[in-house]
Amino acid sequence: MSANSATQRDSRAGRLLTLWTPEDKQFWEREGEAVAKLNLWISVPALFLAFAIWQVWSVVAVNLPALGFKYSTNQLFWLAAAPALSGATLRIFYSFMVPVFGGRRWTALSTASLLIPAIGIGYAVQDNTTGYPTMLVLALLCGLGGGNFSSSMANISFFFPKERKGSALGVNAGLGNLGVSVVQFLSPLVITAGVFGVFGGDSQTIVKNGEHVQVWAQNAAFIWVPWIAIASVAAWFGMHDIADAKASFAAQAAIFRAKHNWIMCWLYLGTFGSFIGFAAGFPLLIKSQFPDVNPLAYAWLGPLLGALIRPFGGWLSDKVGGGVVTFWNFIVMALAVLGVLFFLPKGMSAYAFPFGPAQGSFTGFFLMFLVLFCTTGIGNGSTFRMIPVIFLNQKLRLLRGNDEAAQAQAIKDGNTEGAAAVGFAGALGAYGGFFIPKSYGSSIAATGGPEFALWMFAVFYVACIVITWWYYSRKNAEMPC
Repeated sequence: MSANSATQRDSRAGRLLTLWTPEDKQFWEREGEAVAKLNLWISVPALFLAFAIWQVWSVVAVNLPALGFKYSTNQLFWLAAAPALSGATLRIFYSFMVPVFGGRRWTALSTASLLIPAIGIGYAVQDNTTGYPTMLVLALLCGLGGGNFSSSMANISFFFPKERKGSALGVNAGLGNLGVSVVQFLSPLVITAGVFGVFGGDSQTIVKNGEHVQVWAQNAAFIWVPWIAIASVAAWFGMHDIADAKASFAAQAAIFRAKHNWIMCWLYLGTFGSFIGFAAGFPLLIKSQFPDVNPLAYAWLGPLLGALIRPFGGWLSDKVGGGVVTFWNFIVMALAVLGVLFFLPKGMSAYAFPFGPAQGSFTGFFLMFLVLFCTTGIGNGSTFRMIPVIFLNQKLRLLRGNDEAAQAQAIKDGNTEGAAAVGFAGALGAYGGFFIPKSYGSSIAATGGPEFALWMFAVFYVACIVITWWYYSRKNAEMPC
């Protein structure tokens, strides 16, 4: 047996990778790329299911009144908003779990945890006497799906070399984000048939267009149960833990003293926070501004485009630089918000755009939002490419001389902190899922229209443009990436 073969065998102790040096081109071509891709393609469906469970209440809450649940409008709003709040909060803790427990173990266990809300909701919606506190707890538990994003992205960032991180993270997040649009598209279809037979429970009767219709509301949750079980098993037996990725919370907590961690949290709030917030508030915004339009026929298209284009944002950033892509992306986002304002109906709000058709244009409004969703997707990919590169470059800049051991330690520390920063930025960005739709509601209540909220979004994007240019994309920037 050759020494090279023995090294390969010894570097894989079961599912533990004791040797993992993706920055070594020979190692990467020999065995690293195949292992990294295996872990990525198991991670993607697991993250997809996490997003589906996180967003399932956007469909379930709409159907509760027709099923006989006597909840107020405000209570329904909180059921839809609760997963965003709990998911964003859980992401803060999930950001640090992979180096503590291992990527394989944590992915398998965190995916399996999605069975709790999925099964719970499936049983709860079959009984319209289920108390509101029970439903609220189930909604909060759906935040487990939101939390998974941070740990998933942190885990995948360890597997790929610097020049491939943007593409890999873009694929993981982009295809995972598809769960948002798929749950909104698929749920109304699966509740119309008893796809699980006697195992799925009895049907419920609702009145639709003056007719009594049989539905199986529990299917909106139960449909994900077998896939969650399969993904959990696949993660446990197919993925890997990386020995060098082990780190204590204290080692990862160094990011809280890093200026660029907080700057990138701000920028990621502008990209992913906008994506999840626009997705959550889009149906309600359509309904409030264009009452004659069926929002469910259109709303899912925006998140679909945003998710599909995210890998392109990561790939493009690998080619031309994440800072450059993010800079121009925020410029388009600010212009697209002005486009939305242009096509809104001109109501009584003092903040209404002074130009555009008086009655508004749904076609123009919808197209401008599709542009926004595309840019949130591209920005998601570009900002997540920037974060690990920034932290790795910071550590490498501190090296003196060509000491190989010091370089290896710098790469390990940079990857560890970069992964933690990726997860933490994902945590803070997720709060956009609550604040954007809440901003619409507050603006409408205070001014009669959503215009004030949209103007604030435009101002925020202008701030992101300035910050990105100053720190990352201009000539002689502090941290070009």
